[in-house]
Amino acid sequence: MTTTPTDTPPPAPGRTAARAPRSPVDLLAGIAGLFLVFVVLILVGDAIADGAPTDDATQLRAVIPSWLLFTVAVSANLTLIVLMVFVVLRTLFVREMRDLLRAIVAAVSAYAMTSYVNAQLENATYSADPLPGLPEGVLTAATLGYVAAGIAFTRTMPTGQPRVRSLLWGTNTVVAVTAVMAGVTSILAVLFTILVGLTCAALTRYAISTSVPPPATGRMHAELHRFGLTADRITLVGTNQEGDPLYLADLADGRQVELSVLNSENSRAFWQRLLDLLLLRGPVAPRMLYGARRRAEHAALMSSVARDAGVDVPRVLALGELTPGTVLLVRERSEVRGLATLDPAEITDTLIDGLWHQLGLLHRRRVAHGDLNSSTVGVLVRARAHARTSANGTGAPETDASAPGTAALTGVDRGAVAAPQLRTLLDTAAMITLLALRVGPDRAVASAVRALGVPATAAVLPLLQPPGLPHGLRSELSRSDRKLLGELRRQIAAVAPEAPAEPARLERMRPRTIVSVVVATLVGLVLVYQLSGVELSAVRHADPGWAMAALVMATTCMFAAAMVLIGFVPAPLSWWRTLLVQYAASFVRIAAPAGLGSIAINSRFVIKSGVPTSLALSAVGLTQLVGFLIHVPLLLVCAYLTGTSYWTGFTPSPTVAVIVIAGTVCVAAVLLHPKMRRAVTSRLRPYLSGVLPRLLDMLQRPVSLLLGVGGTLLLTVAFVLCLHFSVLAFAGPGLHVSLVAVAVVFLAGNAIGSAAPTPGGLGAVEAALIGGLTAVAGIPAAVALPAVLLFRLLTFWFPVLPGWAAFSYLQRREAI
Repeated sequence: MTTTPTDTPPPAPGRTAARAPRSPVDLLAGIAGLFLVFVVLILVGDAIADGAPTDDATQLRAVIPSWLLFTVAVSANLTLIVLMVFVVLRTLFVREMRDLLRAIVAAVSAYAMTSYVNAQLENATYSADPLPGLPEGVLTAATLGYVAAGIAFTRTMPTGQPRVRSLLWGTNTVVAVTAVMAGVTSILAVLFTILVGLTCAALTRYAISTSVPPPATGRMHAELHRFGLTADRITLVGTNQEGDPLYLADLADGRQVELSVLNSENSRAFWQRLLDLLLLRGPVAPRMLYGARRRAEHAALMSSVARDAGVDVPRVLALGELTPGTVLLVRERSEVRGLATLDPAEITDTLIDGLWHQLGLLHRRRVAHGDLNSSTVGVLVRARAHARTSANGTGAPETDASAPGTAALTGVDRGAVAAPQLRTLLDTAAMITLLALRVGPDRAVASAVRALGVPATAAVLPLLQPPGLPHGLRSELSRSDRKLLGELRRQIAAVAPEAPAEPARLERMRPRTIVSVVVATLVGLVLVYQLSGVELSAVRHADPGWAMAALVMATTCMFAAAMVLIGFVPAPLSWWRTLLVQYAASFVRIAAPAGLGSIAINSRFVIKSGVPTSLALSAVGLTQLVGFLIHVPLLLVCAYLTGTSYWTGFTPSPTVAVIVIAGTVCVAAVLLHPKMRRAVTSRLRPYLSGVLPRLLDMLQRPVSLLLGVGGTLLLTVAFVLCLHFSVLAFAGPGLHVSLVAVAVVFLAGNAIGSAAPTPGGLGAVEAALIGGLTAVAGIPAAVALPAVLLFRLLTFWFPVLPGWAAFSYLQRREAI
């Protein structure tokens, strides 16, 4: 009979998860809002049929200048975009995915409903006479979808962030007020927009409630009872390394066991294993245990063979099925205290020798552990008690022979039986690396020599590299000391000079190679698509005047880049040599990813000019930061203005929406992926660590600040004009080319080229510019392709030859 504490009643059978209770007020408010929406649609349709005027801002438009209203509306809309992107990125970073989903669904549904309303009003007014006093085209945007989406997003955004929430409400209000004052919409239409936003927010809050951790279920109790285990209490304690829910169950006989709920839909570790399987060679790659049942069976197998080998790992007590595709794994509670929780003084030589002994027990049976890290290696806290049933059906708790304080291993679920020698050697390399993290390389190598001997320790030397280590240990190593493996190799080489020094090849291919191949393939396909039906000989037919103007702008870019460096470096630099350095950077750019070549050359030149290294790096970093701070606002403003006029400019164009979404996705990918985040941080830290003091120093020197910021603006303007003139060189007299649209295309293409792993963004920039000119600027492909080729010829290829000469000259003068 199951005894249950009175303060914690057992959950209802069959209940697998719990969510925060839905508020009936949200449902009632949503239904009432929908009812009002359709009533208003009917009333507005009748009013339009009767010819009733709806313009109530004529007098306001006569008082306030239209350009002022337009400027305020653009500023408010861009602020609203930035705030929403900030909320999305912050929510992704703290991994509140359900709350983010609710806000996005609310915003999208509000925008969709306003689009539906606008379409219905457009149909209703298709045959009606235009209303007096309203600008042309206003009736097709009677409701502001952008404001409705902003209201719904603000109403359903994650809790907290009161200042951001207040700013969102304020910017929504400013957008709505300016739209009314400009006559773009009416007060009634704005009220209707607010109604739509609040209605969609209420319905979404009811449909997608916030989630809470799932409680213990009656099905778990029943499944435990099937195996003769009676649970008094089941408590959720978090998740395991695989991301599966982990519970602790207090049994009626006094024991405590761990319950892992393995679900086939959990793919947290699957993608990491698949990536390792693709990148690592056969014996090094982890096993692909796809499916909850296979994972549970393998865990039971590894527990059995490890215990038979003499290693006291937690025993698997039961394997059950909760639902189709969901397996319950019951095992003894792990009583191992990991090395990460031990003080250095507690990790004695006796404990270390015991750990090597435990690993040796596995290897003698050709069993590989496969996941040695600070949480799976440690000491036994107390002996495990488990019930063994006697022949007459009664059992008494017995105690394992292992005494508290002895070395112990756990987490053998990812191991392998009948393991080849390479896998056991990888275990040995992982153990040496783990011990080196905790007690230092010298003690780790000395303990390996004591346990294995010099020849066996020397055999590990070629395998001491990150790809051969378990994923958890690689993460620990990257967070603590990246130079540790090099020190370990030196220690082993000192003990065994005859050890093979050449690292073993464990990788099939490096991730950078895969990315480069994929990018090159995609870019090639895009270029082939763009080249189809276009005569390349058209490049020779460029208008000489516009081509010469483009060449002048390309040359101006070099002078502007020199201005930027001279303005931001706190030391006098030669104008002539600084200009040569920019050409030398153009030469280096053909062999380095975009941006990295110029940063390296400029940093080297500034250091050689007598500026301290830290100050030189911060000065070059400041040039990049100022360029970014100018680049992004220009991109947003130009994208906002693309294809807009006064009356339609109160709602952002699709161009700015696409750019914002793409930028948010890219930033979120960097923030959420640990490796990408560490790579970007390590690359930018030397340049940005001293940027703030340099910026404060620049503010005290207005001339230098003006030179640096002015050069940055001139650099961007020169590039945009160069692309614009290149397009005009092939555009006929009847083709209109918008400078603002061309600016959007260049700014977006330049950002894509900076992120591309190819040298100088080669291929990626061409594809982005051609696609942008055709999609955003509306330029035919027959004109866009030769224009982009001319632009890249002038800005990328022409400077290579003088850049080589400048590079050689500066090297001879030891200026770089």
